[in-house]
Amino acid sequence: MYKLIAIDLDGTLLDDNKRIPKENLKVINKLIKEGYEIVIATGRRYWSAKELTKEIDGHITIIANNGNIVRNSLNDEVISAKYLNYEDYKLIIKEGMKRGLHPIVHIDDYERGIDILVEANREYDNYVKKANRYREVKSYLDIDNHNILVVVYAGTKESLYPFYEYIRTKYPSNYNIHIMENLHLVESMVEVMNPLGSKWITLREYAESLNIKPEEIIAIGDDNNDIEMVKNAGLGIAMKNGSQGVKAVAKIITKNDNNNSGVASALKGVLNI
Repeated sequence: MYKLIAIDLDGTLLDDNKRIPKENLKVINKLIKEGYEIVIATGRRYWSAKELTKEIDGHITIIANNGNIVRNSLNDEVISAKYLNYEDYKLIIKEGMKRGLHPIVHIDDYERGIDILVEANREYDNYVKKANRYREVKSYLDIDNHNILVVVYAGTKESLYPFYEYIRTKYPSNYNIHIMENLHLVESMVEVMNPLGSKWITLREYAESLNIKPEEIIAIGDDNNDIEMVKNAGLGIAMKNGSQGVKAVAKIITKNDNNNSGVASALKGVLNI
């Protein structure tokens, strides 16, 4: 019997317009009323995830920034947080600088309205600036907030894959690092975080706090940062539009993509709704 359902956002619960399709919303609300624990497990910052799921009627827990911060969506209470060691943070910034790579840095300063640090006098897309929840810094190596959640590099596969492989090989115990490729706005993205900051590790810890076993979890995702939770959950579901990596470890691949309520159709079949 399944008790907890963990769902990624982009490319999974959301359509390409960043809305929850009506059928997905209907099924999620029904499952909440029936007593299922619904968890949003996303690479997005908490504020963004909460905004995008505000149509959901009831309690959900949001695992944001790929497992590095967990909050209760009803009252914003922090359930758990995993920050990047400050020395390791400086190390990854320096390694990126050697290659001319300039990240954005996600931090945990939600209560003061700040989620992201950016370098002054550098252009960033609307994802960063439209919500006005960022702070400019002269240098990433000189910051006064050590609650660092994720360092994110966006760019081409050609520029990011060598960096990803180098960091993963040279510093295997310092970081959890993955490369995203099932994206729309950029070709690829490298995310660097606390070595224990993964969707699956944090999801498993949260489930344990509720006396829910891994085999009682359904996990649904579409990209490489979902591979671990899709592989290890009792039932791992990959989206039809997902990356080859996540499809390879899934027990089920949805018949519909994210623009056609793939989450709802899969859950209705599995849970006999």
